[in-house]
Amino acid sequence: MTKRALLEVIALDAADAVAAQAGGADRLELVSDMAADGLTPSPRTVAAVRAAVDIPVRVMLRAADGFAAGDVDALCASAAALRAEGAEEFVFGFLDADGRPDLAAVQALAAAVDGCRWTFHRAIDRAADRDALRKELAGLPGLDTYLTAGSPAGVEDGLPTLLAERARTAEGEPGYGPRLLIGGGLVLAHLPELLAAGVDAFHIGGAARPSGWEAPVDAGAVAAWREALEGVPV
Repeated sequence: MTKRALLEVIALDAADAVAAQAGGADRLELVSDMAADGLTPSPRTVAAVRAAVDIPVRVMLRAADGFAAGDVDALCASAAALRAEGAEEFVFGFLDADGRPDLAAVQALAAAVDGCRWTFHRAIDRAADRDALRKELAGLPGLDTYLTAGSPAGVEDGLPTLLAERARTAEGEPGYGPRLLIGGGLVLAHLPELLAAGVDAFHIGGAARPSGWEAPVDAGAVAAWREALEGVPV
């Protein structure tokens, strides 16, 4: 039997979460403020989403637009508050001024989430050296996924990088063990090549909201992606 590809959908609230699950999402990325590309949601929102759906939820830990960590102690306190409301998985990742991973911040948050699984988000697409970043982060507790478009410009430009990294994962290269989660300008036309290469995890935000970010997640739009991942024409 073919392994089911994972479909992760960005949610801002419980209504989004319900619609995403109804459309066939396997997991949510829960954020606030998409004008800043996704920041930490409130504990109240986390509690409401956990009560509304039964699929996994990865919660963003990010206080401001960009990839600088800012106040790491405050982020760690946010992690604790979110865990108290049911958060069990997280998303974070920070760079220093030179485009290298901010190891102090990332290690502090990995410790704060205390064994929870987490995604290093699209900061990798702004890194000075993607390969070096992976090698530096290898072995951090809980890190099981990289959310990436392969390029700051999006998946269309990043496809060659994504395919090369998928091949290195398949070869078992050190630093390439975490799962590739493809997102950032992803469109349905990208799926055949990525699926053929063995990529099995996909992340959508705007594609789940045909009417724009001011509108809620559309279950039908999510279902179209679910069907495409199952090989059903859309």
